[in-house]
Amino acid sequence: MTEALRYGFLGCGMMGQEHLRNLHLIPGSEVVAIVETDDEMWQKASVLAPKAERVASLEALLDGYADQIDALIITTPNYQHAEQLQYIAANSSVSILTEKPICTELHQVKILQNVLEKHPAPVWVGMEYRYMPPIAELLSRCHAGDLGALKLLAIREHRFPFLTKVGDWNRFNKNTGGTLVEKCCHFFDLMRLIVQSDATRVYASGGVDVNHRDEKYGGQTPDILDNALVIVDFENGKRAMLELCMFAEGSRFQEQISVVGDKAKLECSVPGPTRFWQQEFQGEAPTAELLLSWRDGHRVPEQLSVSVDPELLEAGDHNGSTYYQHVKFRDAVLSGKSPEVSVMDGLKAVVIGMAAQESITTGKAMTITESGYSFES
Repeated sequence: MTEALRYGFLGCGMMGQEHLRNLHLIPGSEVVAIVETDDEMWQKASVLAPKAERVASLEALLDGYADQIDALIITTPNYQHAEQLQYIAANSSVSILTEKPICTELHQVKILQNVLEKHPAPVWVGMEYRYMPPIAELLSRCHAGDLGALKLLAIREHRFPFLTKVGDWNRFNKNTGGTLVEKCCHFFDLMRLIVQSDATRVYASGGVDVNHRDEKYGGQTPDILDNALVIVDFENGKRAMLELCMFAEGSRFQEQISVVGDKAKLECSVPGPTRFWQQEFQGEAPTAELLLSWRDGHRVPEQLSVSVDPELLEAGDHNGSTYYQHVKFRDAVLSGKSPEVSVMDGLKAVVIGMAAQESITTGKAMTITESGYSFES
């Protein structure tokens, strides 16, 4: 018999509902209680988790359901994460999976590090992109030495604009941490994971050139970036680049990753969410691809298609990764294993994003320090 794992949810908007759909595919998952203040989001969540009870607040959840939940999933707006994590750590020993980014302000980094490293249960940061099947295959081949010594990494994301969220909270840097924190901490996490080193220097250029320019919220125009280039240097001498464009929703592939070693190059191409693919006009939806080519030119390049179960594609917008993340999180909670995506992983990815945002604001390169980042003189 499958062992049950009982979940509570803090927030259940668009991303929370993706988590619910994926938990439905994992035997033994029981959603007990959901904190959701928005009536429309609650109605949608209640359809996906009909046995779950609606709870008024985080405080009420921890007070009334402490002995009924094994794990808490945090899918609230970004700016709420740090305060909520501190409260949970002070009042509960429940296991936690928190959506990225783990925080949005630099002063919160050290606070969360100190508070969460003492938490007695697993705290997992939701870096789903690690678990996209084509990216997981890329990671495996990179670390197996197929490319020789890794030297250069480039990540491109050409995608659709930010979607509409409850209260339009994701239209402003003060709520999201900025696009390079909100969206791109995923990619800075992948950079660290691929090159196996920590960042030392960040330089970025970006702007708000196309999206949201005619929108107004409370009389204010959104200030979130819609495109950027970011260069990151690492302690071990490797370097990486991110190219982000959020007005390229017609692209065949949403993410493209190129890793170059001294022996070979590996390229990975990942399609975007199937619900945005216009098959009538764009043809059959693409399948993720990997291409391995050798410098010597004496071997035929190896091309591999990486398909994902259609049921997993239907359950979310992240190429099946939310499902695989939950399988691993479940195992960590039930077995007592350490999380694969630690608090420090989440914090370091956020700091790179914050440094990149600051670099764009100041026009200066940023040096990553123990306390965050500083201007280069």
